[in-house]
Amino acid sequence: MMMETVISRSLRVMFAGSAALMLAQPAFAQDAPIQRVEITGSAIKRIDAETAVPVTVVRMADLKKEGITTIEQVLSNLSVSQASQGTSQVVGLGTGGASFADLRGVGANKTLILLNGRRLANNAFDSSAPDLNMIPFAALERVEVLRDGASSLYGSDAVGGVINFITKKDWQGGTVTIGGDTPQHRGGFSKNANIGYGWGDLDTNGFNIFAMVDHQSQNRIGGLDRDFNTRYAGGLSPSTSPANYFQGGNSANPAGPDCTSSPNLIPGATGSCQMTTSSFVDYVPKSERTTGLVKGTFKISNDHELGVELLSTRSKVESAIAPVPYGGLYVNRLRPDGSLNPYYPGNAGVPNALALDPTYMDLGGSITPGVQPGFVHARWRDLPNGSRADENINKQRRLVVSLKGTVVGWDYETALSYNENKVQEFLHGYSDGGIISKGVLNGVINVFGAQDAAGTALLNSAALDGNIMNAKGTNKTADIKLSREVGDWLNTGHQAGLAVGAQYEHQEFRSAANPDFAEKVIASTGIDPNTLNEGKRNVSAFFSELNVPLLKNLDVTGAFRYDRYSDFGHTTNPKFSFTYRPTDTVLLRGSYSKGFRAPSLYEINAANTYTNAGDTMDDPINCPGGTPIPGKSAAANCGQQFQVLNGGNTSLSPERSKNGTVGIVLEPAKDLSITADYWSIRLTQQISNLGSFDVLSDPVTFAPYYHRNPSGDLAVDGSQCPNPITCGYLDLRTQNLGDMNTNGVDLSASYKLRTKGYGQFNFAYNGTWVHKYEYQNFVGDEMHQNVGVYSGTGPIFRWQNTLNMNWSQNKLSAGVTGHFKSGYLDQDPENHVASYTTWDTYASWEALKGLNLTFGVRNLFDREPPLSYQTTTFQAGYDPRYTDPAGRTMYLRATYNF
Repeated sequence: MMMETVISRSLRVMFAGSAALMLAQPAFAQDAPIQRVEITGSAIKRIDAETAVPVTVVRMADLKKEGITTIEQVLSNLSVSQASQGTSQVVGLGTGGASFADLRGVGANKTLILLNGRRLANNAFDSSAPDLNMIPFAALERVEVLRDGASSLYGSDAVGGVINFITKKDWQGGTVTIGGDTPQHRGGFSKNANIGYGWGDLDTNGFNIFAMVDHQSQNRIGGLDRDFNTRYAGGLSPSTSPANYFQGGNSANPAGPDCTSSPNLIPGATGSCQMTTSSFVDYVPKSERTTGLVKGTFKISNDHELGVELLSTRSKVESAIAPVPYGGLYVNRLRPDGSLNPYYPGNAGVPNALALDPTYMDLGGSITPGVQPGFVHARWRDLPNGSRADENINKQRRLVVSLKGTVVGWDYETALSYNENKVQEFLHGYSDGGIISKGVLNGVINVFGAQDAAGTALLNSAALDGNIMNAKGTNKTADIKLSREVGDWLNTGHQAGLAVGAQYEHQEFRSAANPDFAEKVIASTGIDPNTLNEGKRNVSAFFSELNVPLLKNLDVTGAFRYDRYSDFGHTTNPKFSFTYRPTDTVLLRGSYSKGFRAPSLYEINAANTYTNAGDTMDDPINCPGGTPIPGKSAAANCGQQFQVLNGGNTSLSPERSKNGTVGIVLEPAKDLSITADYWSIRLTQQISNLGSFDVLSDPVTFAPYYHRNPSGDLAVDGSQCPNPITCGYLDLRTQNLGDMNTNGVDLSASYKLRTKGYGQFNFAYNGTWVHKYEYQNFVGDEMHQNVGVYSGTGPIFRWQNTLNMNWSQNKLSAGVTGHFKSGYLDQDPENHVASYTTWDTYASWEALKGLNLTFGVRNLFDREPPLSYQTTTFQAGYDPRYTDPAGRTMYLRATYNF
């Protein structure tokens, strides 16, 4: 698939910022349509749609031939995208199944997502960005990707670029599509179907209404369906079955020291074991998505149109992870009735490898009811009750009522819109931590071996399914914009253009835990039962844009935008750009702008809550290099997910940015186009959270972020916080960090070859080369290099390329596409992650009038994801954020238009 160059005929224009209505024209043609159109990246409607900003246009009709069925797949193949969160990250990370776009790698919250030129509601869990899964794929006509900052036109989150998803308009007739995708290897089968119908001719009947319903489902790929987890012992956890136990600095496991007598165990430190959890973890979660879109356009008069757009999407994502872990259990030497506890190490059939102290009472200075002298700490995983499951239901609703037309020479468009996103998270296969803890303490539950009838009954009684989190976000907007030509001021033969606009927006969100259920499962989820994140604000804005032809072949454009936020202040941001045509076959362009991003409602208002760190690491003080110091146990300090404190910050300042582009478009021969665009982004006052990996890797620099309990430890279990006696944590609350600089070059080339008798061939290349990406963790910090290096939350790819060849003749067409990502130094610097290249192919045939059949193969050569030792996601052996575990996948589509 050639995501950015699907329509090779249009490449000469699209990289000059062309609109959809100009796609069939030569790059510098003057016979443009008479109707003025608006394109992404400019508010001025114009006949000549070429602008100074680089825009990539993607046609949905071509993507569907190439087996693309989701927006996430579209974005993952854009060379300008450095996306780092997809649907699969829901596994173990509580993302709600959301997938985000991230242009240039500057953050999903700095890439603006539009649907028909207007915003969607952000994902309600953290109000950071819209979930790509909520966009109606089947109803789209094209996608326009502005590869330049546009805060001066669109506002806060258009720093990295803008992606405008544009649906069909004035569509008549019906269409039905059914399809299926089946990987060669086990698991992952998916199917999709959509039906749409439109009636009414806008010019003849005065109206057009069309409706589209799209349904997609994806089967899971489980941890045993691929052998990536056998590359190394991934997803290591000190919560094991049988349990690790320890007193003070001594630890052991009944299966130790070789740990081979129980499944999924490998030797750990100082006699303990570690459990490999990757075989329980989904590589691809099960998902189901249904989208409905109704869009009506009504001609009020020759100069005015009323539009109504109603969107409803429901997405359900289910994922599986390893059984419930318990990290803070106590096993008494005696039962409450004074008898020996048969499930205590050294008693009855439980082997013991430690010299246990019968007077041991180290509880960090606290007194825990029921805990007797001589107890042992235990870390156990509840294998008897099976794997945990996470179910996320995400709903999006959107209503837009618009009016557009012409009044006294001005093109105008105004609209009222309502966007709503709701997310519910349900847990299955969990258990009541209070019942489990008490059962272990009283000698009913055996954490070192098989259960008797009483233990099994108690475990069954502790089983829990329930709702853990609920979130809702709304966005209510009123906007108006006007544009017109204002005269040929300098006698260049071209009209100057002016646009003005205003916008008012009310944002609101609320995300809260279900406290009753969250309290019972805190030990295994790390979710604070008191989690309550909520906020609201009003945003008002005014913007203006002026385009002036200085010469017949030189245009300049100036724009500015003023925004006022009710909760943090106001800002004004300008933009300047130019286009220059020294010859008919050469176009030079460039732009410079200042931008900003206001703190999101979540970043400002999120409550302070404790949760598990995303990385499994050693305590650098208590377990340096993986070896515990005297008096400290490996089970509590080595290879742990320590507790971290997250939360918002009402004192945040907005992020500031400077963006620049300089580019050239060449047409050295007929049907041949070559483009190159240099881009640069500088961010200051970045709003973010320090990563646990960075903080734990440098305890000296980040010493102020460590808050240890009185015993000098970091907590490893959610039930230990916020108790000041047992809670040790890393403070990772949101703050303004240091600077970030990135720059590079976007390249493209296209050639169209027309033959007699052999059809038409289209060749296209698109690539992005990142020269620099460096960032600071705090003001005054050294610059950390991220290009080709796993640093912070992941790598920035030096090269991302797509290469495409399409052929068509009469009722037949076919294509081949190659995708390439360069390699990088892994999170474990001793490993270099190999480059990743895959090839796709398809063939399409118009079997009957209106009936089109397409067969294709993705990942034709069955390329496996390269080895990665990353620990940010729960999947082991590779990085699911950048590669696809499905392997070779065949697909078949049938579309009937009537």
